Parts: sequence; structure tokens; C-alpha cells
Amino acid sequence: MSLNDETLQELKSELLDELEKETPSKSLLAERLAEIRSADIGEVLEEMIEEDEELTAALTVLDILSTERAANVLGYLPGESQLEVVGELSDAQVLTLLEEMGSDERVDLFNLLGEDRREALLRRMARQEREDLKRLASYQEGTAGAIMTSDYVAIASGMTVSQALMRVRQTAPDAETVYQLYVLSLEGELIGTMSLRQLMVARPGAVVDDIMIKDVIRAAVDEAQEEVARIVARYDLLALPVIDTDNRLVGIVTHDDAMDVAESEATEDIHKGMSIGQLEDGVSRVPLWSLYRKRVTWLVLLVFANLFSGAGIAYFEDIIAAQVALVFFLPLLIGSGGNAGAQAATLMVRGMATGDVGVKDWSKMLGRELLVAGSLGLTMAIAVTPIGIMRGGDAVAAIVALSMVTIVLFGSLMGMCLPFVLERFKVDPATASAPLVTTLIDATGVLIYFTIATAILAQVSG
Repeated sequence: MSLNDETLQELKSELLDELEKETPSKSLLAERLAEIRSADIGEVLEEMIEEDEELTAALTVLDILSTERAANVLGYLPGESQLEVVGELSDAQVLTLLEEMGSDERVDLFNLLGEDRREALLRRMARQEREDLKRLASYQEGTAGAIMTSDYVAIASGMTVSQALMRVRQTAPDAETVYQLYVLSLEGELIGTMSLRQLMVARPGAVVDDIMIKDVIRAAVDEAQEEVARIVARYDLLALPVIDTDNRLVGIVTHDDAMDVAESEATEDIHKGMSIGQLEDGVSRVPLWSLYRKRVTWLVLLVFANLFSGAGIAYFEDIIAAQVALVFFLPLLIGSGGNAGAQAATLMVRGMATGDVGVKDWSKMLGRELLVAGSLGLTMAIAVTPIGIMRGGDAVAAIVALSMVTIVLFGSLMGMCLPFVLERFKVDPATASAPLVTTLIDATGVLIYFTIATAILAQVSG
């Protein structure tokens, strides 16, 4: 059964209460844990591991589980918690767990270990497992190779349907998924794919080459992981085959792993969008120093960038002294421009992330933004004009209205264009963050506002 937060806390208390007894009933605990999903057990153990005094209890829970179940639960733990667990286990115990884990989770855990521990484990492994692990661990982080698994079902070209079904039965127990099958040539090249359903309804004597899909959607082993996630989502794939430079199948990226990447990338973009670096863990678990360090750099830089706004105000202090009512509208105008710019930047960054917008679409998006931003500026100018008349008369109202249109238009265009500029120079468009955009618009908005005010008031007085 699936558990909510309150029930998970009750389970944690129940486990701890039993384990604190002088002679805890492991059979009772095993019976209770058999009713709980591995992901939920993993969440409970994660909380227990974070409390040093409860680490021993967490290890006891893992020991009660079968090796296969313990390995499955371990795969649901974040990297830091996994290291806490394996740090308390012998090499033989860790090796047993690694053998039961999926190849992708095995590699993730293996890469977290220190070099000495990795070497010790490799020496204990069978040659085939050792070579497979070393190969998967060698792929660059952030690529398809780094998130793929080698546990897939492959069928040789020329097999009949009945032979292929026998092959599926033989390899299914160790496969990550059996619903998608891959047809390989004698050289290991990927030449086709088929679903398990296709295989099951086909004639037993039919040759798989005649019923397979030959136009296979695939990814190169060095393809960026975010592109892999986009392909999986776009074509609604259960798994995406990964090939090397010789078109040989080297692994698959499953749907759940692709969605993990999509979530991670979305979280990273949100953090960048607020001028925060990538966090190593969840915001509730990341160390305070790390959280401070990730946020302070941009905030300090933006403090100095805001000095330009102050310099602009100081430069126009004569016009401010002559018409004090102008100060009342300054926060309103600057805030409106910053909000419009942040909206435009967010829309463009998200569009680029999903593949909906590319650099080639710049001119098209510019025309659309001109129309939308102009309309937004006019609407906001109409809304604020009566306030301008009441606070400072017709001249101030005209200044505020014209400034509103200009600042909103400028802010929106800046917010829209900045992601394209960053993409052109191979910088992550997500860097076009809301704080960065609003700070730039603050400085330019002050200049726009008081320049328009100077021009209109000069005409009125003249």
C-alpha cells in the first residue's frame, strides 16, 4: 500500500519502538515490512539515517529484508544516505547488494565510493560483471551513458517468434523491462525493435525481422541526458535504446530514469531562475553553509548592480526636486517593468527547455512579444493614468503613462531576448533569471523614466 507522510511517521515510530526492545521480534518486523512498498521503506530509512543515533536501527531494518528487497530499498535512498549505509558494511555485504541492484543504480552507488573501496569491490567481482560496471562507470556525467542500464532483452536477427519467446523467458528475470525488445545483428548493431505484445500475438514460425519496427528511435551514448528525457517524453517511450559510434546497442534509458532526469533538470532551472546554484541535495537536507554559498554570490553582485539605479536617481535629482510627485510612481514603474521582463524570460527559458522554442525562432518571437508587450504596456498605462492626474496633474500623468508603455515594452523585450543571447554564446538560458532581469530593468527603467520626465517637463515649462 502507498503511505502518506503521517503514516510514514507512524511506521518509523513503530519500527523504532520494536527495535528498542531488549529482544526485538525480527519476524514481526519482517511481516510488517512485507506490507510496505520499497520506496516507502526507503523514505523512512532516509529519515532514520539522518539521525545518527538511528543509523543502527536503519541497518537492522535492511538486514531483516531479503537481499533483493534490501538492494531495492537502497536504490531509493539519496547518495549521501547510501554512503552512510555502505560505510557500515563489509566489502562482501556491499558486493552482495550491488549484485542485486539494477545496473544503473549499481553504477550510481559505485561512483559515490572512494577509489580504494571501488578497487576492493572490483577485485571481488566476476570478470563479466566487473567489465560491465567499469564500462558503465566510464561514461561522462550528464550523458545518456551515465543514466542507462545494460539490463535489457536482446533478440538475435533471424530468430523465429518461438525462439525469441524462449530468449525472453531466459533473460527476463535480470532485465529492467521486458515490454520492449531489441533486435541485434551478429555484430551487435541495433536493427529493429518490437513490443512484447507484438511478439506474443505473432505466428510462432514467423521471423522477427519480418515483424520488427526498423525505424528505431535511439540516442547516442554521449547524448545530453536532458535531450534523452525530452525524446522519451515526446514519443512516450517505455525505454530508449542507446548506441555507440558503431551503432551497437550498449544500453537503454527507461522511462522512470528519464523522468528523474526531467525532474532534476526542471529543479536546476528553477534554482538558476532565482540565481541559486545547483544544490547537491533537497533544500531541507542541504547543509546551511552550502545553501548560503549558493545564494550569496549573485545577491552580492546584484547589490552592486543596483547601485546604477541609485546613480541614475542622483543624476536626475534636480528634476525630482522640481516635481516630487514623480518619486511616488518610481517603484510602480520599475516593478512593472521587472515583472514583465521576468515573465518574458521565464516563458522563453521554459520554451527552450522543452524544445518548443529555438534560436531560429528569435525573429518570430520578437514580433509576437512586441505586440503582446505593447498591449500590456498600454493597458497598464491606462490603469495608472487617473492616479497620475490626481497626484501631479496632466503633465505627470503623461510622463507616467508614456514611461509605463516604454519600460514594460523594454523590459519584456530584454527578458525575451536575453535567453536567446545566452544560448547563442553557449551559456545556459536559465541564467536569465528573474533577479538578473529585474536588476537590469531597474537601472534602465530609472533612466527611461526620468529622461521622459525631463523632456515633457521642459516642453511644459517652455
